[in-house]
Formats: sequence, C-alpha cells, structure tokens
Amino acid sequence: MFEHKRDRLLSRAAFYRRLAWSFAFSTVVVFGTLLMGVCGYHYFENLPWIDALVNASMLLGGMGPVDPVHTVRGKLFASFYALFCGLVLIAAVGILFAPIAHRFLHKFHLEMEDEDDHGKE
Repeated sequence: MFEHKRDRLLSRAAFYRRLAWSFAFSTVVVFGTLLMGVCGYHYFENLPWIDALVNASMLLGGMGPVDPVHTVRGKLFASFYALFCGLVLIAAVGILFAPIAHRFLHKFHLEMEDEDDHGKE
C-alpha cells in the first residue's frame, strides 16, 4: 500500500488522496462498530433505537453507557462491546494517522540517504 523506502516521495495530490482513503476507511470502521452497538443494545436490552444510539455512542467515545443494563445477555453484550470499542478506537486512530507517519518517516529516510550520498563523494 505504501511506497518502498527507496521510492520517491509521493506527490501532495497522491498523499491527500491516500489520506482521504484512510479517513474514509476509519469512518466506515467507526460507523460499522456504532451500528453493531446500536443493534446490540436494541435487541439485547430492548432499548428504543435512540437510546441504543446514545449508549453505543457513549461507549464508543469512551464515556460509558447512559442507561443501566438489566439483563444478563445485555450485560454480556455491553462488556464485550466496551472492550471491542477500545480496540476499534485505537485501530481507527492508527488507520487515520498511518499515512502521515509514513510520509514523515519516508521523507526523513530520503533526507538521510541524500546526506549519505554526499558524504561518500
């Protein structure tokens, strides 16, 4: 997906396209996880759709659920969903910032190669 360390630095337009794709992919991951949480709270805890959305959003954002969970299957869902949300948040941030970190490191590596080439002459 990313260029090799010996390849030239990607153009700005191509970098912005890559950044847009990363943003789109991380958005799909987050909204897919949110949809899972909304459906889970609605079906396992019998919450109305809007309350299920609030609970799932709050968990995904790291705040915790708003409505208390009463059923055993709802508690099991909420515990696994909370753990999953933590991983998804870390993954989404990683997906989003990977192109930026790669460009920085790639540019730094190219500058190091230029210095090595000048030192050999």
